[in-house]
Amino acid sequence: MSKMSKADNGKVPLSTHLIAGGVAGAAEALACHPLDTIKVRMQLSKSRQARGLKPLGFYQTGKYIITRESAFGLYKGLGAVLSGIVPKMAIRFASFEQYKLWLGKNNRDGSLAPTKVFIAGLGAGTTEAVAVVTPMEVVKIRLQSQQHSMMDPLDVPKYRNAAHACYTIVKDEGIATLYRGVTLTALRQATNQGANFTAYQQLKAAAYTYQPHYNGAELPSWQTVIFGFISGAAGPLTNAPIDTIKTRIQKAHRVQGETALSRLLGVAGDMWKQEGIASFYKGIAPRILRVAPGQAVVFAVFEKVKPIVEKVKGEYLYEPSDN
Repeated sequence: MSKMSKADNGKVPLSTHLIAGGVAGAAEALACHPLDTIKVRMQLSKSRQARGLKPLGFYQTGKYIITRESAFGLYKGLGAVLSGIVPKMAIRFASFEQYKLWLGKNNRDGSLAPTKVFIAGLGAGTTEAVAVVTPMEVVKIRLQSQQHSMMDPLDVPKYRNAAHACYTIVKDEGIATLYRGVTLTALRQATNQGANFTAYQQLKAAAYTYQPHYNGAELPSWQTVIFGFISGAAGPLTNAPIDTIKTRIQKAHRVQGETALSRLLGVAGDMWKQEGIASFYKGIAPRILRVAPGQAVVFAVFEKVKPIVEKVKGEYLYEPSDN
């Protein structure tokens, strides 16, 4: 009996990307969710500005949440994220690899050109947005926007948890509400992953070029952490307005007769008139602080888990010997 750890064609099986991506996603959510809660609260904050007060910064927003709602308030919506991020990351890495295969390789060394990596990233971002991210974020944002103390049993919120929020939204507003902002979410995820994967793959290629002694072997974790951090910061810097408008749309309740376009124009117009251009970049600091470390965790964990998955699968996959 001889072991097999990969498909017959030598390519890493899609299932490996699914498993490694899912584990990486869970690690990222547990490590970085408080930063996302702060980002969402900053993006939704307009009452202070309406009263002539300066909006709270990143640190002040976090302190305000902890003071009023306890430290557990920073983890509101975590259930929705965990239930969504594992399939999201699995779909992201698996679909990225699939799009790369469909696009084909065209460099002399057999690697994929940066433009095709970017296109594959766009496809992966769009796929994850439609399949998982949009409904997950609608539920998450509804939970995160609730300002109630999680230490007071008498302070009962409208949405008790992710499952209850999903049920209530569908019952009261229809299932289409879970896909509110899907176009903007797809645009955000597509640009995020296009920039993310392109930057990461280029940084890895440069690392192998300047460190030939690795000869294609696994790079040190500290390097993948740095590459993930840099690539993770690329997306938020380019699509912050999209993310803020999307958050406002997903937080709002359904208005009879309103179309997706009228909702988009209405939210963007109100932000411009009432809060100015700076409102489109609300939460940019915590978003970078959330996404960049998140991608550092994702890529570092993914690169570590993938060979482990291959090794474990190799112990159970056998082909008959000639004997």
